[in-house]
Amino acid sequence: MSTMLPLLVELGTEELPVKALPGLAQAFFDGVVDGLTKRGVAVERGDAKPLSTPRRLAVLLPGVAVEQPEQRGEVLGPYLNIALDADGQPTKALQGFAAKAGIDWTALERTSDAKGERFVHRSVTPGARTAALLPEILAEAIAAMPIPKPMRWGSHSYGFARPVHWLVLLHGKDVIEAEVLGLKSDRMSRGHRFMHDKTVWLSSPDDYLSSLQAAYVLVDADARRSRIVEAVNAEAAAAGGQARITDDNLEQVVNLVEWPAPVLCSFEREFLAVPQEALIETMEINQKFFPVLDNSGRLTEKFIGIANIESKNVAEVAKGYERVIRPRFADAKFFFDEDLKQGLDAMGEGLKTVTYQAKLGSVADKVQRVVALAGLIAPQVGADPVLAKRAAVLAKNDLQSRMVNEFPELQGIAGRHYAVTGGESPEVALAIDEAYQPRFGGDDIALSELGKVLAIAERADTLAGGFAAGLKPTGNKDPFALRRNALGLARTIIESGFELDLRALLETAFAGLPAAVRPSAERKTDALPQELYDFIIDRLRGYYADKGVPATHFNAVAELKPASLYDFDRRIDAIGIFAALPEAEALAAANKRIRNILRKAEGAIPGMVDPALLAEPSESELAEAVEAAIDDSNASLHQKDYVSVLARLARLRPQVDAFFDAVMVNAEDPALRGNRLALLKRLGDRLGSVAAIEHLSS
Repeated sequence: MSTMLPLLVELGTEELPVKALPGLAQAFFDGVVDGLTKRGVAVERGDAKPLSTPRRLAVLLPGVAVEQPEQRGEVLGPYLNIALDADGQPTKALQGFAAKAGIDWTALERTSDAKGERFVHRSVTPGARTAALLPEILAEAIAAMPIPKPMRWGSHSYGFARPVHWLVLLHGKDVIEAEVLGLKSDRMSRGHRFMHDKTVWLSSPDDYLSSLQAAYVLVDADARRSRIVEAVNAEAAAAGGQARITDDNLEQVVNLVEWPAPVLCSFEREFLAVPQEALIETMEINQKFFPVLDNSGRLTEKFIGIANIESKNVAEVAKGYERVIRPRFADAKFFFDEDLKQGLDAMGEGLKTVTYQAKLGSVADKVQRVVALAGLIAPQVGADPVLAKRAAVLAKNDLQSRMVNEFPELQGIAGRHYAVTGGESPEVALAIDEAYQPRFGGDDIALSELGKVLAIAERADTLAGGFAAGLKPTGNKDPFALRRNALGLARTIIESGFELDLRALLETAFAGLPAAVRPSAERKTDALPQELYDFIIDRLRGYYADKGVPATHFNAVAELKPASLYDFDRRIDAIGIFAALPEAEALAAANKRIRNILRKAEGAIPGMVDPALLAEPSESELAEAVEAAIDDSNASLHQKDYVSVLARLARLRPQVDAFFDAVMVNAEDPALRGNRLALLKRLGDRLGSVAAIEHLSS
């Protein structure tokens, strides 16, 4: 086996794009490893992973073979009847094959296949040295990296995400000579730009992490992440609070620094009168700071910045951070104070002049449609329709506020604050905010009943309007986010346990649209409500797949097209329990057989089974068992206890098996045949009352 030595590749750059850095690091790592592997060079990865900082991308592998294994080749030549003449001498075909292989024909070997014996040239050549292969591997890895707009510098024709400045390429203790992006490889890395602005000599790849750390560079992103979390939490605790650390903010800070150092800062308490969401957004989105909250989750006047340097005068760094956010906070306070002077009710007047969509009218028109829907939905789910309408009236008004104009992400949140200040009930104020939930994938649905009502009403109007105005998603285009709205509507109904008739809700939503786009037979758009229903159901396919529900279970329920999505969910649960029963597969297959028989039946099938025509013992037994099962499961079916229904039907398996073993359904006697079809239809109808269980049959 070839000798294994550690390999280090480090590409030094100017500061790389923060959000692109993890992807670039992974692509660089994968490109180098894949390049070695596809050339047959043995690689020991161990727990190796991409290494990176804003100024470098690195690949550190614990073991890479110094050369390829021997390269064995086999080229098939002509068959003997073509290669040799009658005297056993080589023909021109064999001589040409041998000349191409570069050997005398007598040195060729022979092999056989189904067509007979033939000549073959087998060769063994030494494997190439890894050192000779690495320049090409690096070039390929860099070329394959996801860089949509490469930068060019100087007079070079090549480009990269940012200008490059150094290249380390060590295999064991040896430098591998290579030239990439105009850089010649050596063993000299670079330390921290400010704390160790000099080269770092690396004797071998094994020294890489420790040598860089000594030069104030944590090249492992996981190590930087851990240090940041630990330091931020410690500073927050020292300030008497707890840090707010979101994944997105943390990842960006990790990719902004090489040597993270926490800096505790503060701002004037008067700014806390501003909705804390605005202040938090400014700190996190604009400055990548970590807010400090109290034990109740309220924002305090403290925050933590992460410097890329251990300063000798931390107080001055803190002043700089505080100076940066103060103007943004002052703007937010000004916007908030001015909005309070206007009031949430007055803001609504401006919605009349804001176009929602050309065919659907103004935002004010949309508000009125949502108000009507909310008033109809509320009593169906036990919410107060008066409060629901009031919340719907106010829900969009903050779109006219200065605060939302500056911070669009505060839609609903700002409205909640203005509603509270304006004396609205806490339920109405909360619903204004919760109407936007879920705001993104994985977000929670609204918690309050009013919030759920508004969330459903808002999305129902958005979906109906989008379909009626011809804005249905196509491919990746979904300008009105109808896919997201459909899933949000479905999740809110299901996870709230609301027994709402989805078809009726959609019909009502379409009926409230402007007459010019309302579904009609004349415009051949009367099928839109059903299309929208199917669209919403299709969004649930991924929702249930994420929960581990097999596609066969989903299809079994979807085929019944339940009007209630909560009912849909209960059927999904029931079919999952049923599928685990030992009788499930046989009954599913039987129901599939029943469906096929009934589909091919000619003429009308009798509505009832005639006991006098039950000729065979097994059909009598099945008829009796079916009627008993129907009687036993009627109450459960009415109560939508689908688990009990399917559990009772599972007990029919012995009679069903016996029937199909002993009875010819398509008897010559029309009366017998019709009676047996009636029995199967009665059985099939009850077997399919919860879901189309035939989908469970393999």
